[in-house]
Amino acid sequence: MLTLNPKELAIPVLHKYLQNAVAPRPICFASTVNKAGEPNLAPFSFFNIFSANPPIAVFSPAYSGRTGAPKDTLLNVKEVPEVVINVVNYNMVQQTSLASSPFAKGVNEFIKAGFTPVVSELVKPFRVKESPVQMECKVIEIKELGTAGGAGNLVICEIIRIHIDESILNAENNIDTKKIDLVARMGDDWYCRANGNAIFEVKKPITTIGIGIDQIPSEIKNSKVLSGNNLGLLGSVEEIPNSNETAEYKKTLKAFSNKDEQHLYAKTLLETNMVKEAWMVLL
Repeated sequence: MLTLNPKELAIPVLHKYLQNAVAPRPICFASTVNKAGEPNLAPFSFFNIFSANPPIAVFSPAYSGRTGAPKDTLLNVKEVPEVVINVVNYNMVQQTSLASSPFAKGVNEFIKAGFTPVVSELVKPFRVKESPVQMECKVIEIKELGTAGGAGNLVICEIIRIHIDESILNAENNIDTKKIDLVARMGDDWYCRANGNAIFEVKKPITTIGIGIDQIPSEIKNSKVLSGNNLGLLGSVEEIPNSNETAEYKKTLKAFSNKDEQHLYAKTLLETNMVKEAWMVLL
């Protein structure tokens, strides 16, 4: 393992490690205005939601690592404590990147990046028409984390209005993960797209309590074939199939020549989420 002391690293080097390690990160495309009403658009990947009651989003415009200067977004929310958080999908990622250019103060990124401003209902900053989800927010606190270049400023926002493009909704009127086609920031110049094979489903154990990996028989738990993910699925069941079920299922199987072959077949079942069947193969 490479072990590092953050205090011994130059800020650009540390920043690079952090951005590559903590990824993918959702993108906050923040729309703000200054006290003169001049608009500003800027993307931030140091961003997330942190509460539903009240609905809270937080993003962090850092002081420039090159010049130490504050971003226009930070100056704006101090003058007008309001922001529209627009989510970024694949159809607008290149324009969003363009809007992150270090334009001179007062330059309108809506015009430079070719976005359409839409008047908000409750706040002064404009929404971005091209964004599939636009959240109007009141800034309730700005927490400064430092004053040197690279230091962040937590802009804590309460979401007071949400606008959703109906084309990304499913039959239940919820946002469809496959339709929204979100993108996220990786390290360096890399992004990722939450679409196709990049997205997968893992059922959340909200109402069920799995038996746990510690309850899996040792010869299965110590398998040379099964991965940690495979064992996690096996440990997520509430109970192991009983001997009668296993005996009946065994009649449908061919004989395995060795344990590795048996475990490999169970692994193929687990990879298609046939967890009960995999258990019966292993037993």
